[in-house]
Amino acid sequence: MMADKRDYYEVLGIDKSADATTIKRAYRKLAKKYHPDVNKAPDAEEKFKEVQEAYDVLSDANKKAAYDRYGHAAFDQNGGGAGGFGGGFGGFGGFDDVDLGDIFGSFFGGGQRRQRPTGPRQGEDRFMQLEIDFMDAIKGKKTEIRINFDEPCKTCHGSGAASPQDVETCSRCGGSGTVRMQQRSPFGTVVREAACPDCNGTGKKIKKICPDCKGKGYNNKNITVELTIPAGINTHQQLRVPGKGGRGINGGPNGDLYVEIYVRPHKHFVRQGDNIAIEVPISPADAALGCKVDVPTVYGDVSMTIPEGTQPGATLRLKGKGVKSLRGNTYGDEYVTVKVKVPTKLTKQEKELYKKLQDASKKSSIFDQFKKSFKL
Repeated sequence: MMADKRDYYEVLGIDKSADATTIKRAYRKLAKKYHPDVNKAPDAEEKFKEVQEAYDVLSDANKKAAYDRYGHAAFDQNGGGAGGFGGGFGGFGGFDDVDLGDIFGSFFGGGQRRQRPTGPRQGEDRFMQLEIDFMDAIKGKKTEIRINFDEPCKTCHGSGAASPQDVETCSRCGGSGTVRMQQRSPFGTVVREAACPDCNGTGKKIKKICPDCKGKGYNNKNITVELTIPAGINTHQQLRVPGKGGRGINGGPNGDLYVEIYVRPHKHFVRQGDNIAIEVPISPADAALGCKVDVPTVYGDVSMTIPEGTQPGATLRLKGKGVKSLRGNTYGDEYVTVKVKVPTKLTKQEKELYKKLQDASKKSSIFDQFKKSFKL
């Protein structure tokens, strides 16, 4: 089975030299991409689990060191990795009762035991996408989103019991949530831990269930959440809604909801970081003689002077007319590109004026100056 596993570095799309920050960044990107709440592809859930497994190993310094040395064999406890450890663990045959969890834990984790699953644990984060208009991203707004989530029961506070007195320690596992099971293997009798079948790993038994949540510890709800979209937000940036993610375990708090923003493009404005770009058409006469025009900005029209002799494609700046920065009370600029539009239909009077201009410039036309530059 190990041969079917992909390399963990390949799964996250990183090099072996990647540091903890790079590993975490790659994980968050892929977790958002393949999370079943976001990605409805048939293989999304399997890919999400694959990404999660790779991150669990590579984000832990001890596990990462073991993986870098032995590969997947470092975590195979079913005998499949014996070849990888044949030299170092050849003496296993002399043991009658071996707990592989203890051996691997002390060898790779400095003797630390795995955390028992019986304590309260926070639920997983959830991700969703929200598309907004261009101007809403510029100016900000409040909007509402509908979500479905498992709210911790307010009566039992997630315990699932009618009262605190109705929760008792599981007699089979003694509250640990796990039981030790023996299994024969080539190494002898292998002892492994498994979730207690009586309490399903919680370490607790409930004598009388909560009447409101029927012992589940939560109630599924469809709710409306008000979302504040700050001015200046951009595509792929996220907003966090605390406590509206996946439900917690054993009375733990819910995870968080992350809303990824997608901004619809504008017909004329183009965003470039905190700056705005726009093209403004003017006539050849206005470009030659200069003029004043009311240029559209994301905050309304602003009067701008087009200098005399402005060339097609020239870019002028309107300071402070760009996007408000999310990092402070500063604004980008608007860059106005001048697009000289040559008319295709002229009135009789316009033709006469252009003819006079053409005749006046015949002795030293722009084209003649260009041709003279080729003479040796």
